[in-house]
Amino acid sequence: MEISEKLQGILATLPGKPGCYIYRNVEGTIIYVGKAISLKNRVRSYFHADSSHDAKTRRLVRDIVDIEWIVVGSELEALILEMNLIKKHRPKYNIRLKDDKRYPYIKIHWNEPFPKITVTRQMAEDGARYFGPYTSAWAVYQTLEVLRKIFPYLTCDREITGQDKRACLYYDIKLCNAPCIGAVSQAGYRQMISDLMDFLGGHSEEIVTRMQNEMQKAADEMRFEKAAALRDQLKAIQSIIERQKVVFGTDYLDSDVLAMARTDGEACVQIFFIRGGKLIGREYFILEGTEDTADTEVMSEFVKQFYTEAANIPEQVMLPQEIEERIIISQWLRSKRGGKKVELLVPKEGQPRDLVKMAAENATETLQALRAQWQADAHKQETALSELQQALSLSTPPNRIECYDVSHTQGVATVGAMIVFEQGVPSKKLYRKFNIESTSIGAPDDFASMEEMLTRRFRRWKGSQEVEVNPGSKPDASFSFLPDLIIIDGGKGQLSRVVKVLEQFDLFGKVPVVGLAKQEEEIFFPHKSQPLILPRHSQGLYLVQRIRDEAHRFGITAHRKKRSKLGLASQLDSIPGIGPTRRKALLKHFGSMDKIKEATIEELTAVKGMNESAAESVKAHLE
Repeated sequence: MEISEKLQGILATLPGKPGCYIYRNVEGTIIYVGKAISLKNRVRSYFHADSSHDAKTRRLVRDIVDIEWIVVGSELEALILEMNLIKKHRPKYNIRLKDDKRYPYIKIHWNEPFPKITVTRQMAEDGARYFGPYTSAWAVYQTLEVLRKIFPYLTCDREITGQDKRACLYYDIKLCNAPCIGAVSQAGYRQMISDLMDFLGGHSEEIVTRMQNEMQKAADEMRFEKAAALRDQLKAIQSIIERQKVVFGTDYLDSDVLAMARTDGEACVQIFFIRGGKLIGREYFILEGTEDTADTEVMSEFVKQFYTEAANIPEQVMLPQEIEERIIISQWLRSKRGGKKVELLVPKEGQPRDLVKMAAENATETLQALRAQWQADAHKQETALSELQQALSLSTPPNRIECYDVSHTQGVATVGAMIVFEQGVPSKKLYRKFNIESTSIGAPDDFASMEEMLTRRFRRWKGSQEVEVNPGSKPDASFSFLPDLIIIDGGKGQLSRVVKVLEQFDLFGKVPVVGLAKQEEEIFFPHKSQPLILPRHSQGLYLVQRIRDEAHRFGITAHRKKRSKLGLASQLDSIPGIGPTRRKALLKHFGSMDKIKEATIEELTAVKGMNESAAESVKAHLE
């Protein structure tokens, strides 16, 4: 392949030291992050005419226009930096956990005198104890609901002194042990939370033994209410323990068992959590960007990314096959576990091997179920597009739908919103907002605003067809393609203005357009008096409603931001001699109204476009 002069210069100066390399595309976006023991050797290898490169690597190399690198002191430091960069930037060509959102954790506020329990999506070094990550927030709340019946922890915001006269309703229904009234001491409450943490960690034997002894002691002392409460707690604990499958003896190492299933560029990794010899839970995680990548590399990337997020690391991780960088990953896991050894092994026989096999079967079933769900969703979208094609008499399914909405408050801060759906799902990277300039403050004109927005949109389209300003650069996909359908949030009046714009660009009849009335969900067509009402429970109607609601949401959000900025500047609008240009210059220079108020005459005069008279006017009106 032909390498640009810029890249040749970078390749010639690469250091032969360990570190991370970062590839960017023509837009400056980070598309891949990697690490190397020798940056010079590793990065140069991408650009060799090597037939062994897979298709994914060849696509990556074609997209590289810039390279950065960061030198570190060791391979371990490079590993940690690589994981942090992937987590932060989620590059297109890296294997990565599919869910963009952070996974939920159970957080025990152990640093507080009377610890509470919450659900969070971010761990912090704050003295709290964390358990997770979990893939389902719903499942976490279900778990806590069960645990609270066994370990009735605090959920209120009271300051706990033990001196309150009465407890809340939760005490009466046995969902709180009321440290607020001194029904349990701080030491007793913390012991209960410690038991809860041990239970979450899969170590329940000591808890059961101690509670049995406490129950017997309470009965011997004829504290029968206390004994009965402990009996009920023990029953609840035993019912959970009985559902946990015993797979090893209690003296077996705590282990995570991993296995994987793959299809069509995605991989599902199933994890079994073995604690105290029992299978206490399982989770699955989906990875994307795995096409053209060997199983060993996919599993290696998963191990690094999962244990970056994991709150607890076991003594042993069982794998279906050897992974790349096993030694350095073991070293890293050991450092995360406080210097305690973590063994990565591939079991060859017996029950450990059977567990890995069972995890693989679960991964396969999970991935098949998820694919069936994804296909069902895709089928709904296909059905909706087909229904719209038929109902609106379109020549093809409307695979690209654009919807437009106008938002303002009594004509103030008018913003036009353009949202795009592709294949029936939102394509947020194509959304655009328009600051409407044709309407004056206090004189709202939605028709004129809609006309301005559509005119600017199709002017951009026309410009992209006529001239390529920067050869080699990519055109803005929001404007350079025509939609298969335009939906206007409004009735006949709005629609007539859009038709006018389409006629101006010779697009009327080529780009279908309809208006959607808000109340009855009526669909209006150009030059037709009778609206169309889609069947109430049709996928086509649901899609149109989703599109309209998304346009409204996006428009309202943009409008609020603009209105907030206008509010900041409104004090300047009333100052004689300060027009829009000077107001903008002042805000840009000082950043806030407070800074403008504090500025001296000399500092105000130094702003571009200002003079001494205007500066004195500002000082006189703001002091």
